[in-house]
Amino acid sequence: MSDAPKLTEQQIYERIWKSIAERRLPPGTRLKEERLCEIFGVSRPRIRRALDQLAHDGLVCHIPNRGAFVSTPSVDEARDVFFTRRVVERGVIEALKDNVSDDTLSALKGHIEQERQALRDGDTSQTIRLSGAFHMLLAELSASPLLADILRDLVSKSTLVTAVFQPKCDTQCGPDEHASIVDALAQGDFETAKSAMDAHLLEAEHTLQLEASGDGQPFPTDVLGAALTEDT
Repeated sequence: MSDAPKLTEQQIYERIWKSIAERRLPPGTRLKEERLCEIFGVSRPRIRRALDQLAHDGLVCHIPNRGAFVSTPSVDEARDVFFTRRVVERGVIEALKDNVSDDTLSALKGHIEQERQALRDGDTSQTIRLSGAFHMLLAELSASPLLADILRDLVSKSTLVTAVFQPKCDTQCGPDEHASIVDALAQGDFETAKSAMDAHLLEAEHTLQLEASGDGQPFPTDVLGAALTEDT
């Protein structure tokens, strides 16, 4: 590890963000600074700056005298995340009006086929990752970096929400719903695409058990090394 190039704060942020988004670091996981220093081979100030950015984005919370933990969203926060996603993702589709091409549609359809394959393989982790990545791909293809940045944070927060309020992941943000959005885009029917996106996100929200409390016992900390060293 000592001979490897030192990771930047942004790279550390990306590694932790990815592990949270893919649920390898569940809500409530304690992010011990000393363990993160060992995993990434960097100093504490660099780790702290990465954690501060994650906290700014709502993915990590700092608890006085205890340290940093992966955030556990409340019911109100869960509802707010999905409300905001509906607003933002309608904006993404609006921005796509000038950017839909054969290449764009091919990329989206290829991604949906990857989602279907992950479902056929029973690969839950890959299914979760690809589901969120579809929405990110839409934002990236819209050629609006700001929308993509905003949606990136919302997608990761949605994953936290789902992990808390739908821990068994019985229903996934699936390829059939994604395909209906892409079909509307292919026909140039952007209002139908917006309606399909709204319905899709509302259905995802309705599958959550938001009457349940989001409070619970922290997850065991032994997931930390396994989650963050997978990509190193």
